[in-house]
Amino acid sequence: MGTTLPGSVTVRAPGKINVFFRVGALQDDGYHDVASLYQAVSLYEEVTAVAADDFSVRFTGPIDSGALPVDDSNLAMRAARLLAEETGHRGGVALTILKRVPIAGGMGGGSADAAATLLACDELWGTGLGRNGLLPLAARLGADVPFALEGGTAVGTGRGDELSPALAKGTFHWVLALSDGGLSTPVVYRALDQHRDDHAGDLGPQPDLVKVDTAVLQAVRIGDAESLAEAMHNDLQAAALRLAPDLTRLLELGESRGALAGIVSGSGPTVAFLVGDAQEAAELRSVLGRAGVRSLTATGPVPGARILDAG
Repeated sequence: MGTTLPGSVTVRAPGKINVFFRVGALQDDGYHDVASLYQAVSLYEEVTAVAADDFSVRFTGPIDSGALPVDDSNLAMRAARLLAEETGHRGGVALTILKRVPIAGGMGGGSADAAATLLACDELWGTGLGRNGLLPLAARLGADVPFALEGGTAVGTGRGDELSPALAKGTFHWVLALSDGGLSTPVVYRALDQHRDDHAGDLGPQPDLVKVDTAVLQAVRIGDAESLAEAMHNDLQAAALRLAPDLTRLLELGESRGALAGIVSGSGPTVAFLVGDAQEAAELRSVLGRAGVRSLTATGPVPGARILDAG
């Protein structure tokens, strides 16, 4: 080949908001069919990969990552090992992850790490799969990993990993209100299933297959924040609010102080407030700050994993 491989590669990949999330009936295998509309937002994880004999990962950045695993249970480590296995690459990699996406916040930070790692190692090792070749590996790592690779706006169906891009224009402005405690995704799902069982008489049977509402797709297609605010929905929200009642007060605060709408992102506990523009985002952020709530602003949609530096 004759090409010189880079000594290090840095890739950034975005976190995401689920602006719509519908959950079908509990299946016999313990999974649910889901339908979601993902939007990649301008909160990025950055992964720097350096060639090494073995595999390692460490974290830096503004987010407290002390509780994150740095062994083979870490999704980025699994991504690097999977690529090495699939391509027969014999070396390892030292990964440094600059974290900016809240941890256990339903925003797909770990999935962004895995997507960025796949792209970085593919470039670092010269394994040459490219984005399209990496997508099947991404899907094996988790439902949100292919989306972090692709970015933009997309509909996820099945287990959430069958992606199709959605037409989108314009820019949406978000204020992300962070909670100190995390919520466990399996626990939130169990609470949803329990609620549905307890209220089966009122709720009726849940459909096995679910889809994204047309109103949501239409709102992102025309880039209209007010339409999107009306159409946003998350089936997991009620369960998350029961497990973390403070989130209800947080939603009410944001919606009473200028947000077009608020939604629990994924299984929570991050609350995403949709606002009209950057000025409104700044105003809401200062309201939340005075109430003792940490928050970030972000815009979407943004592209998926991208190489920032290879040298």
